[in-house]
Amino acid sequence: MLSEKQKEVLMPQYAIMRFAKHKGYIGALEAHHERTKARYASNPNIDAKRSKYNFHIIKPKTSYRKEIDSRINAAGCRTRKDSVRYIDTIVTASPSFFKGKSRDERRKFFETAVEFLSRKIGRENIFSAVVHLDEKTPHMHLGFTPITKDGRLSAKDIIGNRVQLTKWQDDFFKHMVKMFPDIERGEAASKTGRKHIPTRVFKQAVRLTKQAAAITEVLDSINPLNTGKKKEEILALLTKFFPGMENFETQIRKYKREIDR
Repeated sequence: MLSEKQKEVLMPQYAIMRFAKHKGYIGALEAHHERTKARYASNPNIDAKRSKYNFHIIKPKTSYRKEIDSRINAAGCRTRKDSVRYIDTIVTASPSFFKGKSRDERRKFFETAVEFLSRKIGRENIFSAVVHLDEKTPHMHLGFTPITKDGRLSAKDIIGNRVQLTKWQDDFFKHMVKMFPDIERGEAASKTGRKHIPTRVFKQAVRLTKQAAAITEVLDSINPLNTGKKKEEILALLTKFFPGMENFETQIRKYKREIDR
């Protein structure tokens, strides 16, 4: 039988890169990425005591909004109300990849990824690259404005369609594996037909599980002497639980195939 350490060694170690497009101004995302709040109720996975270990590879000089506007204005880009102004790039790896690696080794992984993205999209378009070490798996949020070499604001031209996204992933793997030979290339979603299950779905499941546990605890504590008080407490818990559960069931229907897999 394999030990836990042996199992970890045999686990796939994928380099991961994903893009999220944003049309409006993203104050909430900025607060999350730059850790400007004391608490993050929407993300219980953040360990605020470890936030001091987060670090920037590229630090924004001002607010995200000003960073975005200054680049668009400097390039003379024409914009519309539905223009994608900002792309949040998430870079990470399988949890097993980071185990046993030093802070310097982890930093080198993210610096290597920034080198790749700088070459592909232009260093001048990137205004923030911050690494979070205060959540379960180290990851980086890299923000950039999708401005083409000829001065157009076009996420479509830079990120492209599903076929071009596969090419992005191929190039990213080729770049990263030179420095980290243990990294593997996963199957492209365009070939497997798989959808990415958003992190928020997993976090929503965790919240609902905790709420369900709290409801069970209250039910178990009911006795003839406290029925009235416990009735109010259980109703308050259920009022929060059921709307969240209905929303969650709607969400997971979209990803049933992937969750079953």
